Amino acid sequence: MNIEEYREYCIAKPAVTETFPFDEVTLVFKVANKMFALTGLDKDFSINLKCDPERAIELREEFPAIQPGWHMNKKHWNTVHIDGSLKDDFIKELIDHSYELIVKSLSKKIREENGL
Repeated sequence: MNIEEYREYCIAKPAVTETFPFDEVTLVFKVANKMFALTGLDKDFSINLKCDPERAIELREEFPAIQPGWHMNKKHWNTVHIDGSLKDDFIKELIDHSYELIVKSLSKKIREENGL
């Protein structure tokens, strides 16, 4: 997966917007104004993704390319290094998991307003 494929995959999800809220090199994807994925455009390609805390630990133990979220709450976020060691379908599954965690955390009203 390259950064263009990552962007296209994230932006195609319902109610997703892309922003640069921190600086001009940190691309953030939000669903209903809540972050679910972000990446820096100025360094090696890696993605920060939200993750269930227990699953996050398991993934970190199994995959060297998955580490505690850089500059994030390390209990709930992983940094996924896109270094060729993880299959694209698996990366998409991790993106989906992050997106779904955020959608589940939204109120019913916000989900309905955003068609989720």
